[in-house]
Amino acid sequence: MTSPSSTVVTRFAPSPTGYLHIGGARTALFNWLYAKGHGGKFLIRIEDTDRERSTDEAVKAIFDGLEWLQLLGDEEPVYQFARADRHREVIQQLLDTGHAYRDFLTAEETGALRDAAKAEGKDFVSPWRDREPTAEDLQKPFTVRFRRPLDQAVVVDDAVQGTVRWESSALDDLVILRSDGAPTYNLAVVVDDHDMGVTHVIRGDDHLNNAARQSLIYDALGWTRPTFAHIPLIHGPDGAKLSKRHGAQAVHEYAEMGYLPEAMRNYLARLGWAHGDDELFDDEQAKAWFDFGGINKAPARLDFDKLAHVNAHWIRQADDQRLADLTAGVLASRGQQLDDAGREKLLRAIPLIKDRAKLVPELADQVQFALLASPIPLNEKSAGMLQGENLDRLSRLRDHLTNVSQWSVETLEGELKAFAEKEAVGFGKIGPFARAALTGGVPAPDIAKILVAIGRNESLQRLDDALQQTK
Repeated sequence: MTSPSSTVVTRFAPSPTGYLHIGGARTALFNWLYAKGHGGKFLIRIEDTDRERSTDEAVKAIFDGLEWLQLLGDEEPVYQFARADRHREVIQQLLDTGHAYRDFLTAEETGALRDAAKAEGKDFVSPWRDREPTAEDLQKPFTVRFRRPLDQAVVVDDAVQGTVRWESSALDDLVILRSDGAPTYNLAVVVDDHDMGVTHVIRGDDHLNNAARQSLIYDALGWTRPTFAHIPLIHGPDGAKLSKRHGAQAVHEYAEMGYLPEAMRNYLARLGWAHGDDELFDDEQAKAWFDFGGINKAPARLDFDKLAHVNAHWIRQADDQRLADLTAGVLASRGQQLDDAGREKLLRAIPLIKDRAKLVPELADQVQFALLASPIPLNEKSAGMLQGENLDRLSRLRDHLTNVSQWSVETLEGELKAFAEKEAVGFGKIGPFARAALTGGVPAPDIAKILVAIGRNESLQRLDDALQQTK
């Protein structure tokens, strides 16, 4: 465990009851950015105290999502359930100092008294708050409640929300130990954050009320409160709370859809936080710029068009071999396995087509022209183009290209222009039937890029095949 220090320490503490939600991913990112930007530590804690809903599959899904986003903790993850003995130790400390008490009411009795208090317009207070249990009482099941101070203002200076104030009378005496001996969430969080040396608690603003209860526990234990920063939630494009009807919610869905992790980090950082008008930035810039002052108090809206724009930018910046590997994976998932020659053509094509794609699967669509097997069958439209003068001109183009020795986009663009001038026609009279011969009509980039992607020998072979098919 990390001991308390002046070093900035943040944590991401998901409950393993499902996949890593996009909102949780942004919370993890904000914690990571703040810690890294201040030379501190980013820690991960799995809050698995809800044993009925916590699953190993969910734990794996959380770590898979964090690994894909490259948001890795600086120490081994902490599992909250495994620390139950430590939580009970602190609960005993609160009992010993009078900051907690045993409550022997049954759930039914508690419910009845709570309803009665509500009907009278009063706050519920357990009769055991100021009652000393007997030896006989101690043989019965009980919960432990935190004895909140009465008639006291609880003030939290939140780094995002500003100064927030509650009256302690409205907070109830929180159950911190269930009758089955299990510590509860709010107690466990305080103990774990303290023991892990967490200095800044950055989390969704749905936890804001918990900050009041947790602050009172910190105070009762004589521990320094962390800095709280409660960030707005993410809503759908229509302003409603994000749900399945808005599209992908889980991080793994975005990975499967073809978004790059650096694009997701860029976009999520900008979702509810701003640094001037900057939209596109890398991790180092984000770490240097990120601060609480840039976080908006209003809910952020997920915008898939902006996300696609950001992803397109990072696809253009990405390493070609990496993109080729990702694209090959998409093709394999579609049942299209590549041999060594196919992978070589894929790698050649990637730099020539990546400015045309917003998602990795679009690269798999755009590269099909380079992966076609010879001879390429001509569809009816393509065959219709390759007749008469077009066919003769295609033959002359083939001969012209045979004499080109340097097979690069720049050289080939010049040679195609020179051929059009020699033919005394605009290239618009040549491009369509040349493209049909080289690709069979599937989507493809400019002619020069097609030629470079498939290579000199195959380019000439495809032209020969087209001429042969039209005889």
